[in-house]
Amino acid sequence: MLSGRNREVWGWCLYDWANSAFATTVMAAVLPPYFQNVAASSLPDWRATALWGFAVSGATLAVALSAPLLGAVADQAGYRRRFFVVFWMLGVGATGVLALVGEGDWKLCLWLFVLGLAGFSWANLFYDSFLPIVATKEEVDWVSSTGYALGYLGGGLLLGLNLAMIQRPGWFGLPDGTWGARISFLTVAFWWAVFTAPFLLWVREPKGGGPVDWGAGVRELVRTLQQMRAYREAAKFLLAFWLYSDGINTVIKMAAIYGAEVGIETGHLVAALLFTQFVAFPFSLLFGKLSKSIGVKPAMYIALGVYTFVCGWGYFLREAWQFWTLAGLVGMVQGGAQALSRSLFARMVPKERTAEFFGFFSTVSKFSGILGPFLFGVAGTLFHTSRAAALVMAVLFLMGIAALGRVRVS
Repeated sequence: MLSGRNREVWGWCLYDWANSAFATTVMAAVLPPYFQNVAASSLPDWRATALWGFAVSGATLAVALSAPLLGAVADQAGYRRRFFVVFWMLGVGATGVLALVGEGDWKLCLWLFVLGLAGFSWANLFYDSFLPIVATKEEVDWVSSTGYALGYLGGGLLLGLNLAMIQRPGWFGLPDGTWGARISFLTVAFWWAVFTAPFLLWVREPKGGGPVDWGAGVRELVRTLQQMRAYREAAKFLLAFWLYSDGINTVIKMAAIYGAEVGIETGHLVAALLFTQFVAFPFSLLFGKLSKSIGVKPAMYIALGVYTFVCGWGYFLREAWQFWTLAGLVGMVQGGAQALSRSLFARMVPKERTAEFFGFFSTVSKFSGILGPFLFGVAGTLFHTSRAAALVMAVLFLMGIAALGRVRVS
């Protein structure tokens, strides 16, 4: 039997296992090519990619702009759970209804995806706010890392099952055609709903402490911005981080639909992205060792250099083996780039104000992944192909590398 505290910790961690199914199957691997090949089959390929890019950009922007306001609620006990439940239900519901999307239903598909992505992101905001409640200061890093690890594992396992449903629908008693993908959306909703139960049952919330100050989050953001002037290196790093992090998030969100546009078969797209999941884990650990031997900044240059190469090669992408190779390269550097960014920023901020500055770091993270998908939409609209956007992403990484080069690390 788990003790009360242990139940809370594992209940919190298991929500990462639950919601990562949306991140892998819906956001990254299955829904983008399904939108391209089925829901938007009546549209030119470039237009489908452009619409997807605009949808991702718009949903991410809405979440980022609302984060300070909702953060004020998350910081005041008594409101976390009810808001979490509302947005969790929105995400699960929209994901389940995706199973009804058929050929030509591109408008319905986009609206459901935007609602699902918004619900997923807003629920995560309140979920994250429970971390300091369930874990002590000494436990926070371990609990957070355990949640991430369970998320990678859970998301990867369900994606593997969904890949089998798409490639071999007969194994599951499904007819050929789109049913494998459509039922996979139902499995995500079911997985997300069922494995959230431990969080809802075991994680308790402190009693509320008065009325909500809706302006608190915005005032805190403005105050931190003003005080960043005294920490110029940290401010310069955040600019670099925003540039290359936008590129990283765009690669994650747009890779599958871009691959579908240039003619890569759905089975290869999903399998290659599943391959990325499993490559990322060991190489995240290797990058930690690499940073100790050559330094954090040189290790970051290697990771961002690989991303730049991936985007440059992406312009010429035509064959499935090329997509597999690029997916493997991304897996090699994805976890390392994200982990090293946090450790690099930690070296630049005063120890007594780490919570405040990492709150700002989190805000900058929320605003990444807006520009890149938007540029995909613009490139497709202007050139009737998204290939130019791949080169723009390479430039975004080069700008991030240049900005990082101007940051002095003590």
